[in-house]
Amino acid sequence: MRPDYFVSSPAPFRTRPVEEKRDLELEGESLISSSSPSSSTVRKMRTYETSHGGSLGNVAHVWMPIRAINRLFMNVYIVLIKAKINVLLPFGPLAVLLHYLTKNQGWVFFFSLLGITPLAERLGYATEQLAYYTGPIGGGLLNATFGNVTEMIISIYALKDGMIRVVQQSLLGSILSNLLLVLGCAFFTGGIVHYQKDQVFNKAAVVVNSGLLMMTVMSITFPAVLYFTNSEVLLGKSELALSRFISCIMLVTYATYLVFQFKSHQNLHNPINQEVAQNEEVSDEEGMPEITWWEAVCWLAFFTLWISILSEYLVNTIQGASESLNISVSFISVILLPIVGNVTEHASAMMFAMKDKLDISLGVSIGSSTQISMFVIPFCVVAGWIAGKPMDLNFQLFETATLFVAILVVVVTLQEGTANYFKGLMLILCYLVVAASFFLHSDPSNGYY
Repeated sequence: MRPDYFVSSPAPFRTRPVEEKRDLELEGESLISSSSPSSSTVRKMRTYETSHGGSLGNVAHVWMPIRAINRLFMNVYIVLIKAKINVLLPFGPLAVLLHYLTKNQGWVFFFSLLGITPLAERLGYATEQLAYYTGPIGGGLLNATFGNVTEMIISIYALKDGMIRVVQQSLLGSILSNLLLVLGCAFFTGGIVHYQKDQVFNKAAVVVNSGLLMMTVMSITFPAVLYFTNSEVLLGKSELALSRFISCIMLVTYATYLVFQFKSHQNLHNPINQEVAQNEEVSDEEGMPEITWWEAVCWLAFFTLWISILSEYLVNTIQGASESLNISVSFISVILLPIVGNVTEHASAMMFAMKDKLDISLGVSIGSSTQISMFVIPFCVVAGWIAGKPMDLNFQLFETATLFVAILVVVVTLQEGTANYFKGLMLILCYLVVAASFFLHSDPSNGYY
C-alpha cells in the first residue's frame, strides 16, 4: 500500500464537518422556505397544478385519512384484540341482546358479568397507558381514581335502585377479595417462582395502609354496635347520622393520605430493592406507551361508558339471578361481583410478584383495599345522603366480624416483611372459608332495606 495514502486520506474527514454544517444550513433554509413559500415556488406549484389538472393539496387530503384509518385499525388491534382476555368482549352485547329477547335474568346476569370482566381489565390498561404521560404522581392519582371505577359504577346503580345491602356487601367483598384472594395469589405465584428464598417488601408502606384498614374496621363497627345494642338516642336515625359524620372524616383522611403518599413522603413507598431496580434497563423496567395521550383518554371514556351500560343490566338482574340460580344475594354481592371488578388487580399483582417486585403487588392489593375502604365506601354514604338514600356504615354483625378477622389475618401475615408460597396459600384458603360462609349466609333484607 502506498505511503501517500495515509497522507491524503484524512483530508475528506477534515472537511466533512464543514460540509455537514453547510448541508444542515441548506436543509434549515429549505424547511423555513417550505413553511413560507416564495413567489417562485408558488408559480411552480401553479404550473404543476395546471399541467397535471390537480393540486398538491389533494395528495395530502388523500394521505391524511389513510393514516387516520391505519391508526384506528392499529388502536383497535392493540386495545381490543391483542389481549387474550378480550375473547370475553362479545358477551357484553350478547347480554343486552338477551335482555330484550328472553326473560331469563340468570343468563343476562351471567353474560353481563362475563362482559364486564374484560372491560375492567382494559380500563386498567388505558389508565396505565395514560400514566406514561402524566408522570409518577399523576399516574398514582389516576390509579387512585380509576382503579376501582367498576365497583363505584355498580355501587351507584345499586344505590339508585335502593339496594343498600348490595352496595355494602359488594364493597365489603372487594376489600376481602383484594386482601385475601389477590394478595394470596400474588404471594403464592411469587413464592412458587422464587421458591428458594423468601421475598421481601417495604414494611413502612404496609404499616400505613394497615392503620387505615384498622380505621375502617373501627368506623364500621361503631354504627353496628350502636344499632345492635339498642343504645341509640334516636332509633333508626342516630346510626345514619353517625355514619355520615364518620364518612366525612374518612374522606378527609383519604385526601390527606394522598398528599402524604404522593407529595410529602414519597420515599416511604419506594421499593425495598430500589437500587437494583434503578440499574436495570429503562426499556425492561418502564416500557413504552403503545397508544397516544388522546387515544388513551378516548378509550378510558369508552370503557367507562360501556361498563356503566352493562352495570345497569347487571344490577337489575341480581334478584332474578339469585332466584333462578338458587344462589343467595349475599354470595353474589360478596363473592361474584368483586371477582369481576378485581380482574386487573389479580393479573397485575401476580405478574409483579413473579418478577420479584412484591412492593408493587402489595401496592395493588393493599392499596386497592385502602381506596375502597377509605374512599369508595364513604363516597357512597355521602352520595346516598345527597340522593336521599339511607346508606350507612352499619354492615351488620356477620359482615363486620368477617372484615375484622380478615384484616387481622392479613396484618399478622405481613408483620415480618417477608412472603412465600405458604403464606399465599394460607390467604387463599382463608378466602375459601369466607366464600363458603357467605354461600350459606342468608340476608333477611334480601338486598334491600
